[in-house]
Amino acid sequence: MKETTPQIELIARPSVDLDALERYLKTVGGDSWLQMRREQDEGVNDGQLLVEAAGRACYRSWTEGLNPNVTKVRRDQKDYFLNILRSGHGSVLEHANYSFIIWDVSRVFTHELVRHRAGSAFSQESLRFVRIKDLPFRIPESLEPLRTNIVSILETLEEFQISAAEHFGLDEGGVNFHTKKEITSALRRLAPEGMSTMIIWTANIRTLRHVIQARTDRGAEEELRIVFNKIGEIMRQEAALLFGDYVVEDGAWVTDYRKV
Repeated sequence: MKETTPQIELIARPSVDLDALERYLKTVGGDSWLQMRREQDEGVNDGQLLVEAAGRACYRSWTEGLNPNVTKVRRDQKDYFLNILRSGHGSVLEHANYSFIIWDVSRVFTHELVRHRAGSAFSQESLRFVRIKDLPFRIPESLEPLRTNIVSILETLEEFQISAAEHFGLDEGGVNFHTKKEITSALRRLAPEGMSTMIIWTANIRTLRHVIQARTDRGAEEELRIVFNKIGEIMRQEAALLFGDYVVEDGAWVTDYRKV
């Protein structure tokens, strides 16, 4: 048995073709907005730029005078996003997607995560095809008093997985893949739900905001609180203007703009 700790890496983020966007903006007289963003000291944040562009496209609010109904254009990006959050214009947040690889988390975690299917995509290591040779596991803090018992159970289950594969001769020559798959799939039924696994999760900003708040709530499952606190920290660094409204209280991410 190998003990694990949840790990998270951000592996993909939005990328905007600025030249292509500029070609469109020139047709409507909005290219000065993009030039302004390009000249910012911190440079262009593609995820935030994409969300802002989506929002401004709705109102043609690239600059003053393009839409006679718009009398005020917020030039400061922070003020612009706060207005979007206050007004609940959450659909524009769906354009920016971020992908995470999350590993050494339990199948309890992944079963909970995939419930957030709106605005998400999932790819998880399949125990129908990947044969179990060991049982990586994280013992929750609340179960530490039973550590010795838990380790003993896991070692027994791990030994069973190895001996069962030997019994069926899965590593012998000539065993076809269909047979390996069938036995491997059956053996996963004897693996604990707490066994560590991995998943790749892609989610848009609207979904990320919702899941971070829901899964860091004090009533949320312990492992999910750990993981989504880390994801919240990653996203606040990655897109500070779209996650800077959160206040962290005892690990719970709270905002006044929950329903966006």
